This record gives sequence, structure tokens and C-alpha cells, in this order.
Amino acid sequence: MTLTEAQQHEKHYDEIFEALKKEPFANYLGMELVELKAGYAKVSLAPTLHMLNTHGTVHGGIIFSLADYAFAAASNSYGTTAVGVTNTIHYMSAGLAEHQLTAIAEEVKKTRRLAWYRIDVWSNDELCATMDAMVYRKNENFIQ
Repeated sequence: MTLTEAQQHEKHYDEIFEALKKEPFANYLGMELVELKAGYAKVSLAPTLHMLNTHGTVHGGIIFSLADYAFAAASNSYGTTAVGVTNTIHYMSAGLAEHQLTAIAEEVKKTRRLAWYRIDVWSNDELCATMDAMVYRKNENFIQ
């Protein structure tokens, strides 16, 4: 019997979560995978001093990286290998050094080969960035 992707997500949830939680670059920056559902991910980061820009706010590259990690987790949440194709980020306000940053990625549409995501990044309760992103979905699974 072939599993649907939603069934695959449920059956292999622990394995998928652990694999995505071990993302080396995200761990290097101190990001945490907080929540994972099929087509959805929530990640957080407490900014440190070396993540700030000249103005004392969170560097745009850090905000982008947080959004990208949430995007990667959501798009790979089924256990099917998905690789980024394109993204566009819009910065709306500064991420403040003393605030917790949270990125939430939600699937907008998924086909056999492509999927689209909306990622919002929050600095405490203020929306500081939003990203639109697309992945190419490969024929392979990264879980067994």
C-alpha cells in the first residue's frame, strides 16, 4: 500500500522532525524548530550580539535565514525531498535585539513537482518580514 504524503508525515513524524531539527546551519545560528505539521513549520531564534547590524537591530541576513529555515522545514515536512527554487522577502520593520524572532511557514499550494509557501517573521508581536517561496519536489524521500 502506498501512503499519501499526509500519512507519510504522520507515520514518520518523529524521524522527519529529528532530521529537520538537526539542520547544521540553523543549529549554528541557534535556531529552534518549535512546531512541525504537514506543510507547516514554526521556528524561533533569540538574537545574540553578533547577529546585529550597525544600527543595533537584527541583521537582514539573520531574518532571511530564519525565514529560509522555516520554509525548508515546512516544505520537507512530508519526508519528500524538496529544494528551494526561488524566494522573495520583504522587510517591514526592524527585528529588535531584545525580542524573540519567530518564523511561521505555511503551505499555500502543492502539486506533484512544485509547492508554494508564505513565511512570516515576527519580532515579538510585530511582523518584521514576509517571504514568498517555491520549492521543487523531487522523487525521493529522505526518510525510510
